[in-house]
Amino acid sequence: MDIKTASSLHRLRLVSAPEAVSFLLLLVCSVLKRTTEFNAVPVMGAIHGLLFILYVIFWLDAWNRTKWSFGTAALYFVLSVLPAGGFFAERKLKRAAADAVIASRARREGTVNA
Repeated sequence: MDIKTASSLHRLRLVSAPEAVSFLLLLVCSVLKRTTEFNAVPVMGAIHGLLFILYVIFWLDAWNRTKWSFGTAALYFVLSVLPAGGFFAERKLKRAAADAVIASRARREGTVNA
């Protein structure tokens, strides 16, 4: 894995958890708007919208660089629209990055022909 691919996956990973948190907070704000006088939906909506747009941009970049299959790319997109999906995406991306580092070290040492 080259450095540009690794950095695109890292960017996607970095934005996935905050995007999930903002989505959950937006849901809470929506409930509070309906049940109380508290209305933070415009602010949380803007924050979540910005983070979601960043997620989609970074997702497209990662899909382009990693040459994921359609199923893998679709999984990461579906995880972005589920309320807690960003946490699962972050965990999967972290595990994939660790596996890539291990494979790279093994190839460098000549242990594996991967």
